[in-house]
Amino acid sequence: QVQLVESGGGLVQPGGSLRLSCAVSRTIFNFYATGWYRQAPGKQRELVAIITREGNTNYADSVKGRFTISRDNAKNTVYLQMNSLNTEDTAVYYCNAKSTANYWGQGTQVTVSS
Repeated sequence: QVQLVESGGGLVQPGGSLRLSCAVSRTIFNFYATGWYRQAPGKQRELVAIITREGNTNYADSVKGRFTISRDNAKNTVYLQMNSLNTEDTAVYYCNAKSTANYWGQGTQVTVSS
């Protein structure tokens, strides 16, 4: 059973920063990609950022230049550094790992509000 545990969400003012962490119960190289998705109220879940086994990254247009995905292979942890947050970034953020199956964390709430 693969487990993904997110942490680091919370309340932040516009313009602020947060770093999300996702601890994966198996070595990251078991998965061909890991990443972050988000779901805002009333909206579909959308891709935020992804990093492949080879280290290639891809970002949603709305977060390019503000968010950075990274990983620590020794800790089997994936991070999402989020800078210059705005109210449209408010959502539940989910960690994802893809192999022959698709694995999800339980989600962590990020609220951007003054």
